[in-house]
Amino acid sequence: QMESIWRQTTERPYFPVRQLPEKAEAAVIGAGMAGVLTAWLLQRQGVQTILLDADRAGGGQTEKTTAKITFQHGLIYDRLIRTVGEEAAEKYLAANKKAVKEYRRLIDREKIDCDFQERSSYLYSVSEFAPLEREMTALHRLGASAQLLAGCPLPFPVRGALRVEKQAQFHPLKFLHALAGQLDIYEKTPVLRVEDNVLHTSAGKIKAEQIIFACHYPFPLRPGYYFARMHQERSYVLAVDNVPDLNGIYYGIDNNGLSFRNYGPLLLVGGGSHRCGENTRGGQYEMLSVAAKNLWPDCRERAMWSAQDCMTLDDIPYIGRFTGKRSDWYVATGFKKWGMTGAMVSAKLISDGILGKVGPESQVFSPRRLTIRASAGNFVNEGVHSIKNLTRYYLPFGYGSLQKLKPGCGSVIIQNEKKMGAYKDQDGYVYLVSAKCPHMGCQLVWNPDEKSWDCPCHGSRFDHKGRLLDGPAQTGIGRKK
Repeated sequence: QMESIWRQTTERPYFPVRQLPEKAEAAVIGAGMAGVLTAWLLQRQGVQTILLDADRAGGGQTEKTTAKITFQHGLIYDRLIRTVGEEAAEKYLAANKKAVKEYRRLIDREKIDCDFQERSSYLYSVSEFAPLEREMTALHRLGASAQLLAGCPLPFPVRGALRVEKQAQFHPLKFLHALAGQLDIYEKTPVLRVEDNVLHTSAGKIKAEQIIFACHYPFPLRPGYYFARMHQERSYVLAVDNVPDLNGIYYGIDNNGLSFRNYGPLLLVGGGSHRCGENTRGGQYEMLSVAAKNLWPDCRERAMWSAQDCMTLDDIPYIGRFTGKRSDWYVATGFKKWGMTGAMVSAKLISDGILGKVGPESQVFSPRRLTIRASAGNFVNEGVHSIKNLTRYYLPFGYGSLQKLKPGCGSVIIQNEKKMGAYKDQDGYVYLVSAKCPHMGCQLVWNPDEKSWDCPCHGSRFDHKGRLLDGPAQTGIGRKK
């Protein structure tokens, strides 16, 4: 079923509906891992903090993670040394090392039962050795230990594997709920807009001295212009049982590489990454199913789901002051596929910043940083990609025919001289929605794996009935059956 095993194996805490206070010292937007940890640290240090979420605590990307806690973020350190310099790379590593240790310390101190397990982390390749060798050299140069191996416990031959010990995995929602139950949380309370220090929500206004955008993708267009500095990527997960314990967490660095980690009797197989709006042919879940069956012919599928990740221009998250013009706004976004350590780094840097304790790593993650060598090419590519998709809606092509639409399929069509999104269910009913994303007007694309309308510009997503699934859009796209 299209629900993560984390959601299937835990109960949500109950947060009663209450009237919003008129003011707060700090307001955190988004009750995912980053928001909950930030609110937790602020509250522990005496800052009166409220937490607002458009839906439920942990109901966004946190419940869709594979929940690996590691500072081994793909082939990141060799690249950072080359693009932003050794000092910045060293601080990036130091912040993420602290994040891994802080999870361990917090779970132990608060006695949180969240299936926390220490595991070795592996990067592996079935075809290349040199990139792993360069990454090992980079890690050693930055003061981290890593071992380059000719093989690893995966059930297929690899060209090489880079192992880092004493990393971890856990149940993210069991951890999050343990902390959230002690916080002042307002669920089903979307923030519609923010003006200066006032948050306008569906339940009224609230004034906050400090405002933290921890809602995965910051929704204000200005200031900050985050829509021009990030894109979103989707990836897919299949949970299977009747498989062995691989005794580690694994991430493939090859094109179409797979990730693996166990959870109890289950194994999570991840992969199929693509830019949001670029899965018109589908087949990602089928690809994972075939891969799992090839490796373990007797395995059984137990769950499948997908995740969405914000990707920055230089591979470093944006954490800190939202913009130079708004010293009382903070942001945490762009964690790529490493949201667990990214969330903890954010919570530490933002809570310290609000309390006036600016650490040595803050400049590396600052949203106001200038990393021309690492960012320039990607900035141009993002602009070209957005312009192409922004103009596509107004061009007289890029649509199909309602008459040729098969049951279970979706397509952009022309209806009353206007482009619409059409989905035909198995009974032949057609659902019509706007084909234009309400965020900035890009033409939406049908994702057959998810039966969703996806924005190729900035990653907003909507179900076949037009209901909002993922931001930065804040409204749905309507429907007509």
